[in-house]
Amino acid sequence: MLLTLSRAISFFDLETTGVKINHDRIVEISILRLQPNGNKTTKTWRVNPEMPIPEEVSKLHGIYDKDVANEPTFKMIAPEINQFMHDTDLAGYNSTKFDIPVLMEEFNRAGLVFEMKGRKLVDVQHIFFQMEKRTLAAAYKFYCDKNLDNAHSAEADVTATFEILEAQLNRYSDIMPDINSLHEFCNSNKNVDLAARMVYNDKNQAVFNFGKYKGRLVEDVFKTDTGYYDWMMKGEFPMNTKQKLTEIYTRNILKK
Repeated sequence: MLLTLSRAISFFDLETTGVKINHDRIVEISILRLQPNGNKTTKTWRVNPEMPIPEEVSKLHGIYDKDVANEPTFKMIAPEINQFMHDTDLAGYNSTKFDIPVLMEEFNRAGLVFEMKGRKLVDVQHIFFQMEKRTLAAAYKFYCDKNLDNAHSAEADVTATFEILEAQLNRYSDIMPDINSLHEFCNSNKNVDLAARMVYNDKNQAVFNFGKYKGRLVEDVFKTDTGYYDWMMKGEFPMNTKQKLTEIYTRNILKK
């Protein structure tokens, strides 16, 4: 089953210095831009993260400090990347909770806004975990009957991600191949923020999804624990989480 597009979609994958969204930096980004007519364009950038890459992380993706020492910083290439992804929906593997928030943090550091409004999000991992519950390499073997050589290379991973989605659409007849349907399927857990620190309950009210207030209405917590908002804003939470938190906090103040 072919993917049905009303506009272009960017499949992308990041290799980073670690997994802390608001701390670690991109060392490689690969983007596969798919047009509604089926034309594909892939671009890959190596990035100087302006910080050391831990050796244990380099062993995973094969990118060492010397490999990126003379590469441009993200700020230098941010306009080019932003333009390449302009007016596209987004797809990736674990992209909703990791790649998109990391990318937004990098654009913020570069002084650019990566606009999320109106974009549809397709997370191939979410489909995979709902249907089969495995890893990316296993997904590639399962759906495409191929071994994922050069895993943790951004370009190899992003190409595999695109091929997996095509195979998923062929396998599962109850998943519609248009982006609106895929967006709804991949975001059925009703996250308030991308990292799912807050989610919507059955009454479409925002509740905390972690910590001592898990399950409590966010607005109710602000009323009883006035310092919790400040604690989260000063903590190591992703920028997107803080933005959504501030929106709810501001609405709560305006009600008074």
